[in-house]
Amino acid sequence: MVMDDDPHFTMPPHFRCPISLDIMKSPVSLSTGVTYDRASIQRWLDAGNNTCPATMQLLPTKDLTPNHTLQRLIQIWSDSSTPPQTISIDQANQLLHRLSLKSSSFLAQNLSSLTSFAAQSEENTAFLAAAASGILPAIISLAGEVRDLVVLERIVSFCNILLKHLDSEALRSKIDLGNFDFKLGILLGLKQGRVGLRNALVKFLEFLAKHKCVEINSNSISEDDGFHRELLKLISTSSDSESSGAALSLLIRLAQLKRNRARIVRAGGVAAVAAAMGEREKEKEMSAASIEKALRLLEMLAGSKEGRNEIGNCVAEVVKKLLKVSGAATEHAVAVLWSLCCLHGDKRAAAAVVEGNGMGKVLVVMQSGCSPAVRRMCADLLRVLRCGSKTSGQVAELNRMKSSKEIKSAAPELQEPLDDAPKAEIKSQPLDSTSRWI
Repeated sequence: MVMDDDPHFTMPPHFRCPISLDIMKSPVSLSTGVTYDRASIQRWLDAGNNTCPATMQLLPTKDLTPNHTLQRLIQIWSDSSTPPQTISIDQANQLLHRLSLKSSSFLAQNLSSLTSFAAQSEENTAFLAAAASGILPAIISLAGEVRDLVVLERIVSFCNILLKHLDSEALRSKIDLGNFDFKLGILLGLKQGRVGLRNALVKFLEFLAKHKCVEINSNSISEDDGFHRELLKLISTSSDSESSGAALSLLIRLAQLKRNRARIVRAGGVAAVAAAMGEREKEKEMSAASIEKALRLLEMLAGSKEGRNEIGNCVAEVVKKLLKVSGAATEHAVAVLWSLCCLHGDKRAAAAVVEGNGMGKVLVVMQSGCSPAVRRMCADLLRVLRCGSKTSGQVAELNRMKSSKEIKSAAPELQEPLDDAPKAEIKSQPLDSTSRWI
């Protein structure tokens, strides 16, 4: 705690106990609604008083109600105001030993000291990563046991520091969590934690899934619809691009199972991802890597009927991403459009592509050195789109473009007339769009 007599700090007045005027260690509220430090108000009541010290109202009951919200705020403020104490390597080893015993005494303080120790230098972080690799499962298991969100954030933040430095296969092999059930702790943090905790949790889960320390799809957490909703909230609201990217990576892993695709769609996944791409485009916050992941997720969700129905409402947003973000993003976008318009014959989606000037973009993609599978998808798309297009200008423009030498050499599949061609049957069978990337 920051000392009260420090001339350089100002304590928020509502953190002080009205009796002792010191910072409250265990805030509790009386029936009058006034909050006191437990030790101070207990002495007042034990002395025979039956009134509220601040208001002097008679107390109908002397019950004390813990104010957990205020306690968390005091803890967060105290952490941000207290300069980190330097510890030695020997002291760090001692603290790690205490953590291995899963002792709850001074848990938050020990984690804070170790986190500060790691922040001092890369050497310290590397030392902790090596020293703690054997006991990391024991530390992580605490995340499923604690219900204090401040302590949970410290556990997860400390684990993230270590996990980032476990680049050795020998070290990662020690972190086999098996069927470790962290569902309650993770969901509690995602639903009720502050932004810092939610960001830390999704990075933590993404690392464990990425390195197969735990199989997210087989864990009970993936069966909870609330889990998917919280991940989608992070995509929409987090200002941390690393966190939103980690959330998208997790959703992609979950979507590898058909039952999870339905859960993601039910949770509003398609609308959330499309809205995030549109909003972040304006704010220039969503990275190219995150947009690639967002389009990849839509590509996977397009493998289900429910997903296609929802994606049909945001075709315009997918068309906008053609040729605009990266080669990978463009290929994912083409796969989404191909799945809707060609594989499943969605006329509404085809009309939206034409309306969004997608025909010309698809033709440019076709001559841009894309993969053979995507090239075939582009050819199929143009055959379908030209038949549904009622805009003669677009058809004429495509005829003009396809007559050029570049198009003749790059897209011989399109050299038949485009004007009044009957709807072509799709003979080429590109790889299933959901299996190309798994």
